[in-house]
Amino acid sequence: MPIFVATIASVSAHSFLSLLASTSDASSTSSSSSSFILPLKSPSKRSSIFPSRVSLSGKPDPIAGVLDTSPESVRRARRSADWKAAREYLDSGFIYEGRIEGSNAGGLLVRFYSLVGFLPFPQLSPSHSCKEPYKSIQDIAKSLIGSLISVKVIQADEKNRKLIFSEKEAARSKFSGQVAVGDVYEGKVGSVEDYGAFVHLRLSDGLYHLTGLVHVSEVSWDLVQDVRDILSEGDEVTVKVINVNKNKSRITLSIRQLEEDPLLETLDKVIPQESSAEPDSFGPKGDSEIIPLPGLETIIEELLQEEGIVDVRVNRQGFEKRVVSQDLQLWLSNAPPVEKKFTLLARAGRQVQEIQLTTSLDQEGIKRALQRVLERVP
Repeated sequence: MPIFVATIASVSAHSFLSLLASTSDASSTSSSSSSFILPLKSPSKRSSIFPSRVSLSGKPDPIAGVLDTSPESVRRARRSADWKAAREYLDSGFIYEGRIEGSNAGGLLVRFYSLVGFLPFPQLSPSHSCKEPYKSIQDIAKSLIGSLISVKVIQADEKNRKLIFSEKEAARSKFSGQVAVGDVYEGKVGSVEDYGAFVHLRLSDGLYHLTGLVHVSEVSWDLVQDVRDILSEGDEVTVKVINVNKNKSRITLSIRQLEEDPLLETLDKVIPQESSAEPDSFGPKGDSEIIPLPGLETIIEELLQEEGIVDVRVNRQGFEKRVVSQDLQLWLSNAPPVEKKFTLLARAGRQVQEIQLTTSLDQEGIKRALQRVLERVP
């Protein structure tokens, strides 16, 4: 369900809380996914005599009942009220718009009324680094000082004086409604892990507000041993959204589903038969007349050691018009088995060989057996 964002323009600190309180009853009947951006008016412009403030829950602000009006008492009461407001932002999930007042080695300092909270660099939206990819995060942070930023409170611990913000969470609330399963986006690889790659999605405004995961199994139709062999930080890729979990704020992406599944190929598809085809495009069917590609004979011997595999033999071969790769490539066709016989294809240089594999295993079992064999073969 889309997230609707309402911006309440330019109100003072105490008046916006009063305004929010007046809307709290109405909001209780609306969708829980609605988010509000509540802009900050600089504390320096607020009156030094604090009028009564109404909290997000609609209850009177503690300052209203303070009898001791000394500056120190008012300051303590104000801070207590602001910590209470921070906890209510945390519980409600409302978006807060605060001014960036500074930075340090780990993140940004963001004003929250009389308090100053912390926005760690990992909680920044990827839009900043994607917009200026050649700048360090420290330089980006310095350029943001003085600007307003939309954030969510993700920790409000008054006892330990920890007020932590996240711009990523605010961006998810505002933009995740734009993303649906089946959508295709241009993206930029943010980081690469053993289990996959995180890709920042470029939305309709040209900025990268959201990040999704391309699992290692969705990077390529080929067997991927190390994602870093295929993807690197900063790479531009095209991805397809295959799952959106709004409860866990997760977007799952795929690169391979935008490409034709090579596992559907047969020798006839790799080397299509045309009237102009070379006479030797397809070799004889007798395996005694075909010499396995370099390295393939060892793989065949190892496959025969796998439980459930009865026979492996080179069935046919053909020659492509150009060299695709000098390295040996091996893949399992998704062509339906005939009498428990599956088809493997091997390619090296111009040669393509079709291998017939007789087995009691299903496709997934064969894939696992192939993976074990390829791990054993140097």
